[in-house]
Amino acid sequence: MGWWDLKVTPYLIIAPFFVVFGIFGLYPLLYTAWVSLHDWQLIDGDQGFVGLANYTELLADQHFWNALGNTVSLFVLSTFPQLLAALGLAALLDRGLRGRAFWRAGVLLPNVISVAAVALVFAQLFGRDFGIINFLLGLVGVDPVDWRAETWASHLAISSMVMWRWTGYNALIYLAAMQSVPKDMYESAMLDGASRWRTFWSITVPSIRPTIMFTAIVSTIGGLQLFVEPQLFDPGGTATGTGGTDRQFQTLVMYLYEKGFRLFDAGYSSAIAWVLFMIILLVAVVNFTLTRRIASKG
Repeated sequence: MGWWDLKVTPYLIIAPFFVVFGIFGLYPLLYTAWVSLHDWQLIDGDQGFVGLANYTELLADQHFWNALGNTVSLFVLSTFPQLLAALGLAALLDRGLRGRAFWRAGVLLPNVISVAAVALVFAQLFGRDFGIINFLLGLVGVDPVDWRAETWASHLAISSMVMWRWTGYNALIYLAAMQSVPKDMYESAMLDGASRWRTFWSITVPSIRPTIMFTAIVSTIGGLQLFVEPQLFDPGGTATGTGGTDRQFQTLVMYLYEKGFRLFDAGYSSAIAWVLFMIILLVAVVNFTLTRRIASKG
């Protein structure tokens, strides 16, 4: 019994995770790959094997490349400023502030609120005629901006929504990592006359590099799968998923939604899903490699 307990029990403990992952993760992934090789309609079902025809059509699809460009733009505009702001916010929370528990709980509040409510509020803030942002811009002599009609304006508005929602969450992750940095390292730096700024970049940031790597990879995955914020940013186009009148902020997941659930083309939308999966995998590997190389040089 002791041998069985030593050899078999560990596998029994971890088995539920792999069973759940196989049912809800691996099987849908492989099934989606199979569907992407067929002319598959949600209503009429499988219409026959077409091989790589869906992928060939996808690479020649201007709407796909437009959605990919929008996705990358929104990812860059929201992710990098978000992580930098989270790092600075975590550094402030790590100091001896009064009511630290209140402030730390407060930064997580945007992440607790329903994303649908957040999107609707920001849609009103960035309204063209009666939005608060345009009102404030008018006070300094700037003409009203049609945030939904212009490409870069809509990207900035949606990115600000994503940053507001996720900056506090990442800040708390950084704060937890900063709490584990040995205090004697800071004391030694202070005795050597190092400033707070120098201490932060020479001690704090190198010490929490694994955490920064983790948030960068997770934010990359989330940023490239952006859907709810741009989908709800234009209340009039929510049902279509086109991302504006000229697809100016349609992301890849929104295009997948349009093809799969509005036009019922499951084969084509599955091809989009797999291309998105490969893009995320490639970016995550590049991100991981770069951060590991930076960490090894440090």
